[in-house]
Amino acid sequence: MIATAYTHAVAIVNNTDTKHSNINDKMKHFILCAIAVLTAIPAVAQMKIQLGKDSPLRKLQIAELAIENLYVDTVNANKLVEDGIRGMLSKLDPHSSYSTAEETKELNEPLQGNFEGIGVQYNMVEDTLLVIQTVNGGPSEKVGILAGDRIIAVNDTAIAGVKMSRSEIMRRLRGKKGTKVNVAVKRAGEAKPIVFTVTRDRIPVTSLDAAYLIEPGIGYVKLGSFGATTFREMAHAIDSLRQRNSALSPSRKFNLILDLQDNGGGYLSAAVEVANEFLSEDDLIVYTEGRKVPRRDMNANGYGKTQKGHIVVLVNEYTASAAEIVSGAIQDHDRGYIVGRRTFGKGLVQRPVELPDGSMIRLTVAHYYTPTGRCIQKPYKPGDKAGYDMDFEQRLKHGELTCRDSIHFADSLKFSTLKKQRTVYGGGGIMPDVFVPLDTTQYTRYHRMLVAKGIIVAQTLKYFDLHRKEMAKYNDVKHFCSDFIVPDELIKIVMKEGEKQDIKPKDEEERKRTMPYLKMQLKALMARDLFNQSAYLEVANPYSDIYNKGVEVMKTLIKENKYDKVQ
Repeated sequence: MIATAYTHAVAIVNNTDTKHSNINDKMKHFILCAIAVLTAIPAVAQMKIQLGKDSPLRKLQIAELAIENLYVDTVNANKLVEDGIRGMLSKLDPHSSYSTAEETKELNEPLQGNFEGIGVQYNMVEDTLLVIQTVNGGPSEKVGILAGDRIIAVNDTAIAGVKMSRSEIMRRLRGKKGTKVNVAVKRAGEAKPIVFTVTRDRIPVTSLDAAYLIEPGIGYVKLGSFGATTFREMAHAIDSLRQRNSALSPSRKFNLILDLQDNGGGYLSAAVEVANEFLSEDDLIVYTEGRKVPRRDMNANGYGKTQKGHIVVLVNEYTASAAEIVSGAIQDHDRGYIVGRRTFGKGLVQRPVELPDGSMIRLTVAHYYTPTGRCIQKPYKPGDKAGYDMDFEQRLKHGELTCRDSIHFADSLKFSTLKKQRTVYGGGGIMPDVFVPLDTTQYTRYHRMLVAKGIIVAQTLKYFDLHRKEMAKYNDVKHFCSDFIVPDELIKIVMKEGEKQDIKPKDEEERKRTMPYLKMQLKALMARDLFNQSAYLEVANPYSDIYNKGVEVMKTLIKENKYDKVQ
């Protein structure tokens, strides 16, 4: 096919007027490059090259060559092509996209399970990088960098006090495994900076945000995304929780709350692995189908270790893609119950088309369908990304997020679960079994402004840094949750900093309404800085309506073992 296309293309060029030979040569080169690109695409994804008289591809080639060779001003040919690709994709669905080589690397990194660098979790306090914690066993921990250290220079280049961008700081700290970098840190109690030579290494990127035992018999796991290591992380967490549950209460069966709120998805393979953990052998997990892509079924293999025990899945309007696959499979097979609000509705399968310079097109080729045949993708108009992006506002406007009675489904969107024949709904996204309305009063205008300016996080970091030694007395999360009280001093510091930036409560009522959630957030941030992200959620979750409803549903299921008792 490739050879035939090339012969035809050359013939087209050779039949063109000879005075345009320069353009002809460039055309030949362009065609050869296009063929080379297609050769690099896997055979299953190869496409027929049509370069006839009326070929859209030929028209595009001529337009690019004409601009490059005849246009009055100097142009960037690569930029023209990239803009052209983006323009074409913008007329399709909302999720087909183009990314440059650098953007592609950044997009893939959180899903690949690792990157190469020095291994620190950090935050920016004003214009200084503050180490929150080092990665266990990572390069920085090995050389003696500690939580609370301020990194002020990298390879003799100052990064503090010079308003360097976060991306530039990351670029300097990251690098190939085995390379060395000199890092200067300012440490409390030390008069002079301490210089460490750190050998960069692979640093794991985790997708498990939290795992803890709510009480004997009920474990909690939160997944932030679906990446290359998601299943291994989740399986290890569940095993640990199951063992801890057995140690605390041998007679209590283990049940799981799986939190997929705000999970934007990731790898399809990861979603299949996670769903497989809970389903029986041959249970259909998801299938994909498209105009040029035949139906493909993905089934459970029966090797999952958590096929028994109750499952409650927490979702919201930001739960998407791979997270919807897991939710839909658990719901359709009556393996568990979904609690929260209708999910995002992102059910389009993107196939990556890698280009020679490292850039990539992610092209939608199929839809995701749940085991009952529900299409996960919500409706969209081709080319109307702006309208698509306004979906959340439309849901809020129509009352869907705040009142279940405002949600209406046509009979054609009714489906029945595969075991208990319960009614579930299609039309895009996963509609939960137990609806939890959005509490629009939880966040005050005052709190939103404090958050927007980064005041809460910044002041908490400063306070924690100054009181690091006295905070060390809290040796575990449970101890911290029960005994730590947010100091009035910290609240006053936050409010005072807000006043400096002209942020004040409009009246005493707004101040009082803000305090409970503000105190919770401050305590959760302190827990995160003292322990980890899981500790943050262990403090914050009891303030979440969806979380509390999920726990309530789980307790009812354990007590009654019947869903009809759950309201």
